[in-house]
Amino acid sequence: MNENIIPFRKQKPPRKPRPTKLLVALAIIAFFIAAWAYFYLVGQPHPAQ
Repeated sequence: MNENIIPFRKQKPPRKPRPTKLLVALAIIAFFIAAWAYFYLVGQPHPAQ
């Protein structure tokens, strides 16, 4: 009698994507912002004469 009953299995929640890609993207953006701020505040490097 129980052969026709499909057992209910709770689905696993979908895994969230690892934050490594997000952290790498944020690190690259932070690097460019820091480089821009450095050259903006310190000034452009002078060519060697």
